[in-house]
Amino acid sequence: MLTPPEAAKIATERVHHGDHYVDNYEWMRDKESPDTLAHLHAENAFTAARTSHLSVLQEQIFEEIKSRTQETDLSVPVRRGQWWYFSRTEEGKQYPIHCRAPIADADDWTPPTIVEPAAGDTGTDAALTPATLPGEQILLDDNVEAEGDDFFSLGSFSLSDDGTLLLYGVDVEGDERYTLRVRQVGGSPAGSAGASASEADTVVRFSAADDLADEIPGTASGALLDATGKYIFYTTVDDAWRPDTVWRYELGTAAASAVQVFHEPDESFWVGVGRSRSGKYLAIEAGSRLTSETRLLDTSDPTGDFEVVWPREVGVEYDVEHVVVGTQDRLLIVHNKDAINFELVSVAAADPLGERRVILPHNEAVRLEGVDAFKDFVAIEYRREGLTRVAIAIVPKHGGRYEDIPHELKFDDELFTVGLSSNPEWNQPSIRLSYGSFVTPTIVYDYLVDDNELVVRKQQPVLGRFDPALYTQRREWATASDGTRVPISLVYRNDLVAPGTPAPTVLYGYGSYEISIDPSFTVGRLSLLDRGMVFAVAHVRGGGELGRTWYEGGKKLHKRNTFTDFVACARHLIDIDVTSSDRLVAEGGSAGGLLMGAVANLAPQLFSGILAVVPFVDPLTSILDPSLPLTVIEWDEWGDPLHNEEVYHYMKSYSPLENVHDVHYPSILAVTSLNDTRVLYVEPAKWVARLREVGADALLKTEMAAGHGGVSGRYDAWRERAFNYAWMVDVARDSSTSR
Repeated sequence: MLTPPEAAKIATERVHHGDHYVDNYEWMRDKESPDTLAHLHAENAFTAARTSHLSVLQEQIFEEIKSRTQETDLSVPVRRGQWWYFSRTEEGKQYPIHCRAPIADADDWTPPTIVEPAAGDTGTDAALTPATLPGEQILLDDNVEAEGDDFFSLGSFSLSDDGTLLLYGVDVEGDERYTLRVRQVGGSPAGSAGASASEADTVVRFSAADDLADEIPGTASGALLDATGKYIFYTTVDDAWRPDTVWRYELGTAAASAVQVFHEPDESFWVGVGRSRSGKYLAIEAGSRLTSETRLLDTSDPTGDFEVVWPREVGVEYDVEHVVVGTQDRLLIVHNKDAINFELVSVAAADPLGERRVILPHNEAVRLEGVDAFKDFVAIEYRREGLTRVAIAIVPKHGGRYEDIPHELKFDDELFTVGLSSNPEWNQPSIRLSYGSFVTPTIVYDYLVDDNELVVRKQQPVLGRFDPALYTQRREWATASDGTRVPISLVYRNDLVAPGTPAPTVLYGYGSYEISIDPSFTVGRLSLLDRGMVFAVAHVRGGGELGRTWYEGGKKLHKRNTFTDFVACARHLIDIDVTSSDRLVAEGGSAGGLLMGAVANLAPQLFSGILAVVPFVDPLTSILDPSLPLTVIEWDEWGDPLHNEEVYHYMKSYSPLENVHDVHYPSILAVTSLNDTRVLYVEPAKWVARLREVGADALLKTEMAAGHGGVSGRYDAWRERAFNYAWMVDVARDSSTSR
């Protein structure tokens, strides 16, 4: 019989607000300790042995994902400047390849295409060999850049306006710290860029040989080149890994010569830097979970001083977009001052604190999420009845008012997700959209504004015999303990799931940071649905599906609503015979992993298994320590237990680690990553050790070269997903079935 690793008990006492708590496993926090690493390796070996019977199923699911995915593929090109930018994937390669091809002329707004193999056609050589576009250039091949590293992530990708320089940032650890480099991709680089006209059909490939000497280590993501390509603006982090400082670096100088542009001293705020679509402004955005502040600088003066748009006011969040109305520069501002679901106003760029014209007033039934301004129109994103929406308003030509009623784009599905995709050009005549549902593979649309027409540019290919008509998506409503109605989205295969007959089911939940879990299609999920499983999403409070009040109802001293909502959703699915407690698996990751740990303690009898991915299961220890990554920032989400006794005891009442008790737990699988900087590996490691004390069947799997998002390569990610899915399929089997 397999014996799980036994973690040593070394008592560490935590004393706060008169409460004494003994933590026997805090010693695992020492990442460099041979004892910690030995324990994690032992846990991995135990998990591998305990799940060895699933190896065939895991391989089957992996092959299903692989066979349904068009491995050699091309994204829909996006125009920026004189080029169409796109990415490729090639069969057998883990990472995308970033490319571009020249536009035909100034009026060329139709993205170029290549002849792709028909869905289901896997037997031709054409499917294996990527066709190229005329004049194609490979700017960055992630597969080449990743050679020799177990992990690779791209955190910055910015081009100069003339398209001759590429700024990119690389992380090879998973800790979300990026090294910036600059590649010359125009002019006469060291590589093969000097192709003649006769070589127009030959793909030009840039490489590290074309990189300039400039290199900046230790940056956060989201760095950018200014319009001239002379300066790089980037952010760095403090000792708690909070992005807190914006820098300006001049190309061709020493990294140490970078000039500090802005520093945010408030530990609850983080900063980022960006640029308006119009190209007129650089922007520094500082924000907490409750408050934001934006500073602007005219791009014609990149060494000048950034000016505050609206001074920060506690509890007020706002986003800024530049628009030109007639000949006047104005700012469109989405804000929540006395408007909990946000409203849209317009102010003069020269006097942002002056007169505010209300463009879209506050609406209790509509959560306004953002606007994107273009030369001739504005795209508005919002949420109504739990679903995303997009509408278009025309910019007044002579300084008048916007259309009173923006034109909302209509879609037929009961459940769907729609949103803006990449739209970098100020003067583009169309808007790139992404649309999908649980049963509709992602569709890329261009909405032609003048013609009021949606044009399909591409639909996600699903190889094999995928028929969306075989699948049903629908919505249920559970009633929470306080009477609140909680939406549940479901998808299943019609011929394998019979109404009124309990089926194996995965219930997914998140419920934090106002993040919405919207209906979307994934190839991998078909491996569950085609085995007769139901996939359901519990849209619990703490998320943003039903507006800002829905979020407020699941944070700080209302956080338990997130957990009890999920339990109510589970009970509802059982009560209406969608599933049964011996066939129901709960799944969540990160803050959703906290949800998993909490419901494991609250209602273990409702579930046959719980999958917790990078789970935030020791929240009190983390949130009490300001030196840990992102802790102070998180106080606006969870409360401040360090200085507030009520918050301390409230968090302790639901903390998964502190509330493990002697009860029959369902099977539990915790998956984590050694280099995760958002939720440290130590949290699930401690949790699993504590669960074992009360006899729980708990497994721990640690990726030793990965970050918060798991492994980086797509094939590795598919294998990771296949492992998780195989485990869920196994624990969701009827208890009468042998395992």
